[in-house]
Amino acid sequence: MKDGFIKVAACTPNVRVADCDYNASEIIRSAAEAAKQGAKIIVTPELGITAYTCGDLFWQELLLNQAKEQLFRIAAETAELDALLFVGLPAEYGGKLYNGAAAVSHGKILGIVPKTHLPNYNEFYEQRYFASGADTQGILMLNEKVSVPFSRKLLFSCRQIPELKVGVEICEDLWAPNPPGVEHVFHGASLLVNLSASDEVVGKDSYRRSLVSGQSGRLICGYIYATAGEGESTQDVVFGGQNLIAENGTVLAESPRFVNGITCAEVDVRKLANERRRMTTFHFASEENSDSYQEIGFDLSVKETVLTGRISSRPFVPGGKEERDRRCDEILNIQAMGLKKRLAHIHGRNAVIGLSGGLDSTLALLVTVRAFDLLGMDRSMITAVTMPCFGTTDRTYNNACVLSQRLGTTLKEVNIREAVNVHFRDIAHDPEVHDVTYENSQARERTQILMDIANQSGGIVIGTGDLSELALGWATYNGDHMSMYGVNASVPKTLVRHLVRYYADTCGDEKLSEVLLDILDTPVSPELLPPKDGVISQKTEDLVGPYELHDFFLYYMLRWTFPPEKIFRLAQYAFAGEYDRETILKWLKTFYRRFFQQQFKRSCLPDGPKVGSVAVSPRGDLRMPSDACAKHWLDEIEAL
Repeated sequence: MKDGFIKVAACTPNVRVADCDYNASEIIRSAAEAAKQGAKIIVTPELGITAYTCGDLFWQELLLNQAKEQLFRIAAETAELDALLFVGLPAEYGGKLYNGAAAVSHGKILGIVPKTHLPNYNEFYEQRYFASGADTQGILMLNEKVSVPFSRKLLFSCRQIPELKVGVEICEDLWAPNPPGVEHVFHGASLLVNLSASDEVVGKDSYRRSLVSGQSGRLICGYIYATAGEGESTQDVVFGGQNLIAENGTVLAESPRFVNGITCAEVDVRKLANERRRMTTFHFASEENSDSYQEIGFDLSVKETVLTGRISSRPFVPGGKEERDRRCDEILNIQAMGLKKRLAHIHGRNAVIGLSGGLDSTLALLVTVRAFDLLGMDRSMITAVTMPCFGTTDRTYNNACVLSQRLGTTLKEVNIREAVNVHFRDIAHDPEVHDVTYENSQARERTQILMDIANQSGGIVIGTGDLSELALGWATYNGDHMSMYGVNASVPKTLVRHLVRYYADTCGDEKLSEVLLDILDTPVSPELLPPKDGVISQKTEDLVGPYELHDFFLYYMLRWTFPPEKIFRLAQYAFAGEYDRETILKWLKTFYRRFFQQQFKRSCLPDGPKVGSVAVSPRGDLRMPSDACAKHWLDEIEAL
């Protein structure tokens, strides 16, 4: 909770139709179990105290009195729970009966929200019993001592966590064209709860899921959907208890159908607040338009929420193979279409790529081949240039040659050893001193050659650097940092691997697949230092840290604007058993230091296509000054 994570629960207790005492006992039991699991917001189904399927029994005075009596009992017997609990019951107000949702916390009934949209079609006939609460607002006298606010315009606000404000929908409210949740969010709700009794018909589960996820995404909110299950009358329909918890368009948890129980997940309300600030089209109601809404405070003890939901250690990479393959094909198409447009616009006849035998240049070549195929241009007009020097190994050199051959591109070799040695003599640099000058001279010599060959052939230089390298500034300024179109500029390193793997799996060329798999198995290296015994001696991840860690840091820093302390906590959870605390902390500090120091390289970044939600183009997603100070971020890391 200190980081904004709130554990929530959607419960489907067992019910007996019209047995309020039994149903209240089951609600109390479920709430206690959910609270034991750490849930702070607990939602139960629509009309759960009576059961939804009471029919004309809703007119019975005895049933209504029993429901009210059991509401008081629920409040009393859950008083020790540190949670906000929502329960459903029929509520009489102003001579009318309403389908209501009562909010209960620490022994108090905080308010009752009436249902707005009453279905009266097919198997539903709620208007036979209930009135709409659309325009109802007042004080409901529950007994001679207790009165509570009664309105659909109630928000329940946590005093200890400003970002946590809860609005209520009841079943059909979500399905209607104008859900009240839209207005709730407009007035500050970050979390919507839905007490539902949605029966099952073939295919309805998919539609229900899409409604919940869509509503949470459109409104940038958390959504808890608790629906009726076994125990409701099956006279004409069956209820499946499909509970759902979603956050900003993503379903965090879903219960199996036809099994009553408790579904829990952690919703990050601070993340939602960050996203709302970022979205310029998201607006809250002005103060003059908020008079009709009432906020009711409740208390929670602020503790550290134990995380149980899956936090992917590779947030840029889909977990399932089918979705990953679909995503890889889509990204390759976006990259290729971007390059296709550029080539067509400038009437480019040739593309030039420095082919090292490493992952990034391999992906760039694969993308360029796809773009040429889309343009109907001969692949031989792609010039793949291999430029061996002091650090080049036989493995990467041979892979570059075979790759070019199998793809049908024109391979050109330019050995730069002599040119670099001449340059060392010109600037009086000792070639035995393997410093940054020694390394970067090679990178800049290669870039000059590529640019000049592009001029010779009437083509453009295709950039190979990826998003992860740009984030860390792991590129030689005006060396591999520069090109005429950078196809990989918004592709993180962890995803580059999967794009190359996908191509290997789907290319239909056994020898091409073999070389791509060997490239995937080659350590990531700029190959600027001499090899040892013919093997790569300079491994990038030994110097700047594991790319899977840096991609994780980058995702949560830029996409969700999390502070270092929160990212560190998430990383420990996501990489448990893979990296220890000290290792994560070490590379987190490196990430922030380099990210701030190296912005000047991103400020003059060549054009390139955006493929995902995180990008660092100065013309698009990242408008950051090159001389911004990293002090506050590094101070927070030091405090860890």
